[in-house]
Amino acid sequence: MSFPENFVWGTAAASYQIEGAAAVDGKGPSVWDMLCRKEGAVYDGNTGEVACDHYHRYAEDVGLLKSMNVKAYRLSISWPRVLPTGTGPSNEAGLDFYDRLIDALLAAGITPWVTLFHWDFPLELYYQGGWLNRDSADWFAEYATVVARRLGDRVTHWMTLNEPQVYINAGHLEGRHAPGDKLAFHEVLRAAHNTLRAHGRGVQALRAMSPGPCRVGYAPASHPKVPASDAPADVEAARRAFFATTGKHLATMSWWLDPVFLGKYPEDAWSYFGRDVPHVLAGDLELISQPVDFFGVNIYAGDRIRATPGGGFERVPFPPGHPRTAFNWPIVPEAMYHTTRFCHDRYKKPIVITENGISCTDSVDLDGRVRDPLRIDFTRRYLLQLERAIDAGVPVEGYFHWSFIDNFEWADGYKQRFGLVHCDYATGTRTPKDSSKWYAEVIRTNGASLRAGG
Repeated sequence: MSFPENFVWGTAAASYQIEGAAAVDGKGPSVWDMLCRKEGAVYDGNTGEVACDHYHRYAEDVGLLKSMNVKAYRLSISWPRVLPTGTGPSNEAGLDFYDRLIDALLAAGITPWVTLFHWDFPLELYYQGGWLNRDSADWFAEYATVVARRLGDRVTHWMTLNEPQVYINAGHLEGRHAPGDKLAFHEVLRAAHNTLRAHGRGVQALRAMSPGPCRVGYAPASHPKVPASDAPADVEAARRAFFATTGKHLATMSWWLDPVFLGKYPEDAWSYFGRDVPHVLAGDLELISQPVDFFGVNIYAGDRIRATPGGGFERVPFPPGHPRTAFNWPIVPEAMYHTTRFCHDRYKKPIVITENGISCTDSVDLDGRVRDPLRIDFTRRYLLQLERAIDAGVPVEGYFHWSFIDNFEWADGYKQRFGLVHCDYATGTRTPKDSSKWYAEVIRTNGASLRAGG
């Protein structure tokens, strides 16, 4: 049992969640800046105006990353920091910031893995229809071109979109996330189709503008399903449930994966959604299914599934007292094994875990230390299940722990702490948690310390 010799150990964060400087140096507003001004939309009135102030403290943060032995850091670019109105003239100060950050990472021996879009959509483009506007794919391509032209000489690992099913479902159907809309379902499906088209245009732009070879991927969320038992019937029921369409929502894996990796929408979803399905023009699916090099997937919780007579499946409740995170998400380590197996079996792509982590109620002790044993235990359990998948033949290339530092957790504001590093938001003080030292040892030993009990 072992992780591959060249396994990529990393950690991750996102622009709006840590950068702050929301209206500094020419940055334009995003839909999250808008939502944070809406009364009651974000926990306790929190905003991303300052966040972790990473924009000004990036050098300190890179030093912390280096102390954790990470080989790679997954970051995202703020679209409105680069293009304040989403299209048109670029903002040199914003591009200069990413130049400095990328250079600092490389000088520290850390490979940047860059996500183009992690939810901070330019507000001016939202006013022009946002993802409902078919032109949004072209807007995204323009943005991707600007970023790749500037950073492509140093960045060779890219992701187009982060968790499109979340920002479409939560932001356009449920109204919980930015932009806070509750659209008709046919409009939600149109926005989803355009965001998939934007992914394809983004892939094209990254490849066109990169001066040398680059690897391009896609980082959807997952809604893991695990079998209620080891019985083959339950395993296959969990697989069916993972890809099935079960309601008028877009927390549906196959809707977001089949067009990208198979070049077609899933038949069960297309049939289920009926007259609400989007208008697909000639060439759309060819665009969406541009070849990618890896399948990034974010894995956190999961549902237990068992088989029912006639080839069906049903969700099985967790037993009373089942462990949960501070976010009230069930802790389901085997989600790591089954999700990677199911995805590789269906799509045949190398897999990178682009997010995995846990929210805990961390605080700095009187002695100045942050003890977070639950995060250590959680991560160890999930990584052992990831190793199990690798041993079963799943080509997993890397793991990015979410997150590097406590940050703005969207509608939950600063209530949830996912970081390996504690952030005192009032002062900006960073305190590495016990988990950061533990993870540094996992990386140093390429995972061997997981099996040693630590």
